[in-house]
Amino acid sequence: MSPAQITGLVLSGGGARAAYQVGVLRALMRMRRETAAHDGTNPFDVICGTSAGAINASALACRADDVEQAVQDLCAVWESFRAEQVYRADSLGLIRSGAQWLTMLSVGWLVARWRRARPKSLLDNSPLADLLRQAVPLHRLHGLLAEGHLQALAVTASSYTSGEHVTFYQSARPMQPWSRTQRRAVPAKIGLDHLLASSAIPFVFPSSELEWGGTAEWFGDGSMRQTAPISPAIHLGATRVLVIGAGRMHEPADRRVPNRGYPSLAQIAGHAMSSIFLDALAVDIERLERINRTLALLPSHALQDTTLRPVQALVISPSQRLDDIAAQHQARLPLPVRTLLRGVGVTGQGREARGATLASYLLFEAEYTRELMALGEADAWAMRGEVLRFFGWGALAEQSSTSVMAA
Repeated sequence: MSPAQITGLVLSGGGARAAYQVGVLRALMRMRRETAAHDGTNPFDVICGTSAGAINASALACRADDVEQAVQDLCAVWESFRAEQVYRADSLGLIRSGAQWLTMLSVGWLVARWRRARPKSLLDNSPLADLLRQAVPLHRLHGLLAEGHLQALAVTASSYTSGEHVTFYQSARPMQPWSRTQRRAVPAKIGLDHLLASSAIPFVFPSSELEWGGTAEWFGDGSMRQTAPISPAIHLGATRVLVIGAGRMHEPADRRVPNRGYPSLAQIAGHAMSSIFLDALAVDIERLERINRTLALLPSHALQDTTLRPVQALVISPSQRLDDIAAQHQARLPLPVRTLLRGVGVTGQGREARGATLASYLLFEAEYTRELMALGEADAWAMRGEVLRFFGWGALAEQSSTSVMAA
């Protein structure tokens, strides 16, 4: 492995679906131990995350001096999750947020005449802020960057105010910001508000106000308008990138879905969320592979005249549809939440489930998140050979075995 290799980790968004990423990470840590490749260092030089992936990414970055422990801590959180840790799931909390929001959608013109009701979102995610304060020690980030445990952390959010897609990054050394059409990057001290903004699923969670460029803007989920999810890692210096998704990259060509009548609001919302959270990543991976193939055809002198460079990418994504898994667990949502979501078409369980795609993003319940983690572990182990080659851990294991035999 070349000493110049810089490894980037990209964690995509997806609400409760991000439990899958933690399962993959747990498998990677075990592989590293079993191949004698564990030397106490952080295997990820650049860590980038969006939405719930930004929370997982930040938790890793803020314990970059002991990534094994960071993954264990993440597993402990995701294995014991309850929806109440992320959003108000009690009747009173939902009346103050979701019920008002749905009322404003239906008879808002009437309510506005006699009451200044301005509900911000379907759900109140104030409990999430308390959880993040405990689980993500952001105060450690600056010191870990200075000590060389990490080169950069990037968190992406989308501005409702300006329409810009912004990547906030904190790095060990000054790095030139980049700008592309409707997306730009700015250096920042990553804070709690950045994580809340990046994970603010549109309509579901409230946006957060962030300052950048001397002004304050309202930001929501970073998966919105994210046309190049892998780009921040490459701009921050990564020469190879591990991408962990939270949804299948491609559906089987022969998949058939029965027509059950006109789609409910939940079905439409779930479809929109899949477009936001999944499609851009699949397209960006195809773009990266296409560029790599093109560069491989160029002669060496032509490569010197372009700023493009080949980037090795390894993608681990669910082998099963997470919507189908969510359908088996919809009844585990708190009763007040199920009651609220029933109004938009989230009903039933198993084969009788409706609106499972929408539910899959909100099912912060241990039985569901544990199943996703188990799937993540299984998928990572199924790609063990590719993982070892990507990190060079297989070669280290062979060297270790040879040394023992010689002794």
